[in-house]
Amino acid sequence: MIIATLCGMGFGTSMMLKLFIDDILKAENIKAETTPWDLGSFKGNKADIVVAPVDMEPHLRDYPAKIVLVKNLVDKGEIKEKILRAIDELSHAEGGKTI
Repeated sequence: MIIATLCGMGFGTSMMLKLFIDDILKAENIKAETTPWDLGSFKGNKADIVVAPVDMEPHLRDYPAKIVLVKNLVDKGEIKEKILRAIDELSHAEGGKTI
């Protein structure tokens, strides 16, 4: 499973999300590859789950993956709840729904 973390420019937000998600995956004993990307570099790459700030939603509408939009980028509880739900849903069904 590939999880992409995105930010608009640079890698600050996407790297922070990656580190949070890596900690969650380790604690839950879930094996997945987490890759940080900026939006421009991400186009054309593939991921099973995409985690991004809410304001990036318009750029991800047609992307064929499970989309996780985060409102508060420093709320580890929100990120954990949403990423675990996305992993669970992905393991049970296919589709590119927004969480």
